Amino acid sequence: MNITESRVEPVRLTQYARGGGCACKIPPGELEEVVAGLTGTPLPGAPELLVGLDSGDDAAVVRLPGAGPGAVGAVVATADFFTPVVDDPYDWGRIAAANALSDVYAMGGQPVVAVNLLAWPRDVLPFDLAREVLRGGLDIASQAGCHVAGGHSVDDAEPKYGMAVTGIADPDRLLRNDRGRPGMPLSLTKPLGVGVLNNRHKATGEVFEHAVAAMTQLNRDAAAAALRAGAVCATDVTGFGLLGHLYKLARASGVTAVIDAAAVPYLAGAREAARGGYVSGGTHRNIAWVAPYTDFGTADVETRLLLADAQTSGGLLVAGEVPGAPIIGELVPAQEHTLVVR
Repeated sequence: MNITESRVEPVRLTQYARGGGCACKIPPGELEEVVAGLTGTPLPGAPELLVGLDSGDDAAVVRLPGAGPGAVGAVVATADFFTPVVDDPYDWGRIAAANALSDVYAMGGQPVVAVNLLAWPRDVLPFDLAREVLRGGLDIASQAGCHVAGGHSVDDAEPKYGMAVTGIADPDRLLRNDRGRPGMPLSLTKPLGVGVLNNRHKATGEVFEHAVAAMTQLNRDAAAAALRAGAVCATDVTGFGLLGHLYKLARASGVTAVIDAAAVPYLAGAREAARGGYVSGGTHRNIAWVAPYTDFGTADVETRLLLADAQTSGGLLVAGEVPGAPIIGELVPAQEHTLVVR
């Protein structure tokens, strides 16, 4: 009897979600309306809240009581999770973990412990895939020197994964998005374009290993280099795109940010993907949000889309010079527009 070997096609995780990665974020304008007025008031007897909702920074920071000058005297707390951005479950886990850890690095902190956040359609997708996702997250956290201690899971129609991360920082050496001043250069530590490449991956199944490599690269070394260079102002570039996150930084700092479009680095194939129409709804929402506050100059449509491309686990945007990172613009005194593209 002839036995024909059957082939099992790999599961394409990106087909089980409406969006993917940080492009799934609630639009920034809508989100700001939701959280408006929810900053709360100082709690009597509670540790001092150094960074909260006021400036829309990357993570919350609380000063520990009794910490002396120069001590590791602050706790950094954040959470981040999203639907599959790539089909490979292990890579998705690695990307989601690197993205969650990034918020701690963006504040100038060091991640210490994380807990998993997992939503899984248990009647649709096998748990073997979920195990690979968790393994990817564990491997990245281990690379960062961050413990993973349990977490929380729910049965959900769409797969989602991420982490809640707690870190530590020196409260006198934080990287904040409201500390930008005129004359500071702007450095970007990773190229843009993972959004359009991920969208192309979801549509065609093409795998872009260089995009995966960028998304799984920790922002640890970039944050350390920024602190050594004396930087006090930074953010990371994720779902709101370079323009969205830079707008938040410039607005919080009371300055105008000027971008040299020709100096911004892009991943290979990003411009072609944008030209091919592989642009997420999140990117279009980013442009709509910043357009009233932006002078785009002569920038063409593709450049505008890439500058607003919804990134997942993007690099750090630092107000200051970071060795090895390109300078893509500068902060200047406040002008008519908060963002200017040249």
